[in-house]
Amino acid sequence: MRRTLLLTLTLALLAGTAWAEDKCVSLFDGKTLDGWTQRNGKATYRVEDGAIVGLTAKSSPNSFLCTNKAYCDFDLSFEVKVDKGLNSGVQVRSRSSKDYNNERVHGPQVEITCGPGPSGYIYAEGTGRGWMSSERPINDAYKNDQWNKYRVLAVGPRVQVWINGRQVEDLTDEAASQCGFIGLQVHGVGDRGPFEVRWRKITIKDLAPEKSAKSQDVQFTPAPDTKKKKKK
Repeated sequence: MRRTLLLTLTLALLAGTAWAEDKCVSLFDGKTLDGWTQRNGKATYRVEDGAIVGLTAKSSPNSFLCTNKAYCDFDLSFEVKVDKGLNSGVQVRSRSSKDYNNERVHGPQVEITCGPGPSGYIYAEGTGRGWMSSERPINDAYKNDQWNKYRVLAVGPRVQVWINGRQVEDLTDEAASQCGFIGLQVHGVGDRGPFEVRWRKITIKDLAPEKSAKSQDVQFTPAPDTKKKKKK
């Protein structure tokens, strides 16, 4: 009886794993930038050795390579490597609207920067809010000169972030955008550089596909927590 129960539980676990893998899809085919659109900035994006490579451009504002599809609740994973001297990030649930700052990409951003630094914490890119992660005690999760694996779990107002299996952030923010695109940022560097940032193995599991389907085009409206600049 005990052996039968163990076998049943094992089969159920394997079935659950198979279901989870079936629901996980790649956002990057390893060869092209199909499914992505660049927004803002003059940085360039190319595919090299199975990775998306972002290259800085002098005097350019922040640049973003964004998914054409919006996501709401999801489990996102990717690997990233950034040159020393450059910080970057991945936008989640973000937006670009004609009604806000000339289509400036804005929304929650998961920080990527060389250690020691605030990698894994969440910044409100382009909204005027600054850091959403008010406390940032961990500064050694990102390992320099190697690929770093990120996992971002976003459900409702809660966003959790792991780097190399270590949990860095667990943030609940009711005011922030809860639906929008995924975006790969190349930060502006002024007259410095050039610097590169690389992403690979970008996969996502849509945890609420019906919700996402109903929310397409929301990425082209202003995020709810944006602070519009006052007209002079």
